[in-house]
Amino acid sequence: MHFEVRKVVTSIEEIRIEGGKAAATPIKMVGVAYIIKNPWAGQGFVENLRPQITAGCSQLGEEMVAAVLSHFPSGDAIEAYGKAAVIGLNGEIEHASGIIHTLRFGNHYRDAVNAKSFLSFTNKRGPAGTSIQVPMMHKDDAGFRSHYITLEMHIEDAPAADEIIVVLGGSDGGRAHPRIGNRYMDMEEIAAEKADAQA
Repeated sequence: MHFEVRKVVTSIEEIRIEGGKAAATPIKMVGVAYIIKNPWAGQGFVENLRPQITAGCSQLGEEMVAAVLSHFPSGDAIEAYGKAAVIGLNGEIEHASGIIHTLRFGNHYRDAVNAKSFLSFTNKRGPAGTSIQVPMMHKDDAGFRSHYITLEMHIEDAPAADEIIVVLGGSDGGRAHPRIGNRYMDMEEIAAEKADAQA
């Protein structure tokens, strides 16, 4: 059973200049949003969400990954990735989480881009037109701060009260001019500072 998809919305950004300085190469960020009918809408509190998750999440993930990849030369071109879900006002956060926080959904993306990192995410509730944030990080190493980026989008007529917006985001680069180092540098500096203090 596939989820009922009302429409698909794609957001594409190309960052050419940041901080008044041109990027060495323009950076493309893509977000593909599927607006689906909440499969648990109108049923009251549903104890077991697994049947709908098992029935629909793999097909949804496969279709959405193909849609994201259509904007890049290949999965290898994607360096940063992430996901998000927004539940309509009549749904539970657990419904949004149930769609995106399952390996049946996420593994399609990880496999397609040969990723090692988990998919960073947001899941929230909101009315139609609510802001959607898709946080991304490096697909191979969560410690690379250069790829901590966020794609923001909104859809004027979604989510309806009985809908879920499901989004996958991808980028072919990180920030245009990263200058804050990575977490490994911090770890080395802090360890050195502690050693000096104990000497």
